[in-house]
Amino acid sequence: MSLFDPADLFDVAAASRPARPGRSTPATSDAAASTSTGTSSAGTSSAGTLAAEPLASRLRPATLDEIVGQRHLLGAGSPLRRLVEGGGTTSVILWGPPGTGKTTLAHIVSKATGRRFRELSAVTAGVRDVRAIIDEARAARGSSGARTVLFIDEVHRFTRTQQDALLPSVEHGWVTLVAATTENPFFSVVSPLLSRSLLLTLEPLTEDDIRGVLDRALRDPRGYGGRIELTIPAREHVVRLAGGDARRALTILEAGAEAVLAEAAGESGAADTDTGAAAGKAEAAVAVQLDVRVLEQAVNRAAVRYDRSGDQHYDVVSAFIKSMRGGDPDAALHYLARMLAAGEDPRFVARRMIILASEDVGMADPGALGVAVAAAQALDLVGLPEARLALAQAVIHLALAPKSNAVIRAMDAATADVRAGLAGSVPPPLRDAHYVGAARAGSGDGYRYPHDEPAGVVRQQYPPDGLVGTDYYTPGGNGFERRASERLRDLRAVVRGTATDPTTGAASGPDPDDARA
Repeated sequence: MSLFDPADLFDVAAASRPARPGRSTPATSDAAASTSTGTSSAGTSSAGTLAAEPLASRLRPATLDEIVGQRHLLGAGSPLRRLVEGGGTTSVILWGPPGTGKTTLAHIVSKATGRRFRELSAVTAGVRDVRAIIDEARAARGSSGARTVLFIDEVHRFTRTQQDALLPSVEHGWVTLVAATTENPFFSVVSPLLSRSLLLTLEPLTEDDIRGVLDRALRDPRGYGGRIELTIPAREHVVRLAGGDARRALTILEAGAEAVLAEAAGESGAADTDTGAAAGKAEAAVAVQLDVRVLEQAVNRAAVRYDRSGDQHYDVVSAFIKSMRGGDPDAALHYLARMLAAGEDPRFVARRMIILASEDVGMADPGALGVAVAAAQALDLVGLPEARLALAQAVIHLALAPKSNAVIRAMDAATADVRAGLAGSVPPPLRDAHYVGAARAGSGDGYRYPHDEPAGVVRQQYPPDGLVGTDYYTPGGNGFERRASERLRDLRAVVRGTATDPTTGAASGPDPDDARA
């Protein structure tokens, strides 16, 4: 019979108790969400101060030097810079999260080298579209020698057949392929195409990078040219919501700017329908201040009071851990959602759960560590927002699991003895006996192989002489440790050769010859 039984994890008798009435949380309707976001579109029509082209498009960098972040790809002599400066013809696959500059780099490659530029979206294009562009590129190459840059966005959405159609053109240099993907190309791009291209990995933009993007948008004439002043709390709110995505940051800023300009125009009495006159008044006025209140209304998302480097960070994380330790999954889920909404690094959250699985659950539920590790792996494989469900599942499991801190107490006790100098020689039977001369040194001599006995356990000294009879692990009485304590008692009795009281089943203590002085 397996040592582990799911019935050990929870009190089976408790299952028969009547369930306590719960409170269900109504889901937010799409209609309500769409109504509350109407401020942004209304602001556009009334303010009339913004160009029809989106802010992110107007501010798209025109040169490599204008790109924010990705310094590891843009150094002198790098393949990407050589490609931009006309000295390279290697096809590239740009792999990175949204808003990190993949499309921008493709446009810069085409403009800087004077090459013909063609763009396809893998969402809408088919094999016929790919072949048409390739035939056109071959004709241009043959007639005028002009090279063609083919940019394919979301190349991971192409089928294998569509990707295979690109191979001859990349192989013969008819086109210079620049493909962008947010998915791992080792899984989503066919191997022949991957081997013929240079893989460049783009990193998420840092918070300082996003702040730089916002500052440029506020002062650049292509953006707001000093007409908008962003308060520090509002700027940090945008940074949190952006999550390393420059395009998202600019979209949020644009929504707030439209709203605040419309609000300023209304307060100044500019109710006239001539948008040109309204624009002139807005430009002539002092910079309009954009604060968190307007941003919250514009993007329909309240600012989370959370400072990742201050007290809120430590307080929320502490409450998160203590809620799981205390068996309150509802509170733990609240703090999880709060951290994710505030832009906390989800890998940090996953690491904290792995620690808790051993520190506070331990052997009371041996499967808890596996659940926590699986959630962390799911985060790496899937990413947010989908991986929030794996994190939530792990949070619920850890909160519901029986608790024991016996693992950390045992490890702390063993560590204390080692630091105190109680680290004697390894007993000769346990020493490595595989090297030449081991037999002469007595290494391995007298070792008893446990599998030679039916029970799989034999009397044998495992710790150094000074630690014989020392107990580090003391199981608790919750969950799996109820049975683990019985198993441990039996093992210690056999291994140490201690007597057992036939009436109580308790060990009477170590042999006097084996006990530590």
